[in-house]
Amino acid sequence: MLAGEAILSGVLTAEGKAERSEDGLLEDLVRQYSRLVYRIAYAALRSHHDAEDAAQETFLRVLRHSRRLAAVEDQKSWLARIAWRVAVERSRKASRKQETTLDDPKRPLPEIVSADSAADDKMHGAQVSLLLEKFIAALPEKLREPLVLLTVEEMSPRDVAAALGINEAAVRSRVFRARQILREKLVERLERKQESGA
Repeated sequence: MLAGEAILSGVLTAEGKAERSEDGLLEDLVRQYSRLVYRIAYAALRSHHDAEDAAQETFLRVLRHSRRLAAVEDQKSWLARIAWRVAVERSRKASRKQETTLDDPKRPLPEIVSADSAADDKMHGAQVSLLLEKFIAALPEKLREPLVLLTVEEMSPRDVAAALGINEAAVRSRVFRARQILREKLVERLERKQESGA
């Protein structure tokens, strides 16, 4: 069973049968945009299971408002915004349960090992990746969201703008600023490591 069909099956089972014409519109939306909805949810939640749940919840919300569905001009953008809101709500609930920050002493950042030998290369790359993930998680939401959707999930600036309800210029500007901050933090961290190792 395809992901979209699984989502559709779950949505219709959870909500019961809607009117046939509304089912048809919903089926079309699921078939056309289930992958986009899942990717948006995964970008915010970083968990396959949670993203599937968020995708299903997105389509459940659409089903509840299906009477207005035919009047929506840009269904893709409308659906992307709903998917993003659902995923962010779920992410916030999860983060309330388990709040960790970049400076949390209970969860220290790993030290970056020397990249002098070939054996250390993989470890070094993994540590830099982990460090970047933590830096991304610590970015302000306004900068983190477009960065993750555009670079990690490889969505187009237009789709990111639609999902976040902002324009494409704002997406590019926020991603540029987020990258600057990440670069500065990484350079600072590497310099501190070199100073302490000297």
